[in-house]
Amino acid sequence: MSHKQVQAAPHVVQPTEQPKAHRAWLIAMLIACASAAPLAQAAAGDTDAERENLARIDSELERVQVMVKEAADRAPSGQRVKFRYDWLLHDLQLLRKGVADHVDAPRQPRPVPPLRGDYRQ
Repeated sequence: MSHKQVQAAPHVVQPTEQPKAHRAWLIAMLIACASAAPLAQAAAGDTDAERENLARIDSELERVQVMVKEAADRAPSGQRVKFRYDWLLHDLQLLRKGVADHVDAPRQPRPVPPLRGDYRQ
């Protein structure tokens, strides 16, 4: 791609032009994914380990949300192409909600109404 083509396409962002906050966010996401890799090795029936792993994932997502909020506060204004921190925060919240919904889902069979027990009249 020639120098003129890069200038003509304002939506092209060169890696050297990315703010440090964007790179920090990408690094944090890679670290979170790498730390979650051993989680897949947990035994299928070990619900306590799964809940612990999901709690760690939720904690990491919460820390990423804080980083994104800080990056949004420090984002430069007046850029032609803006990073939508609000969209990213919304997606992170959806991820956290999905994890919480799974953790809060009942693990036991649904309640069954009690049997009468006495069949004599």
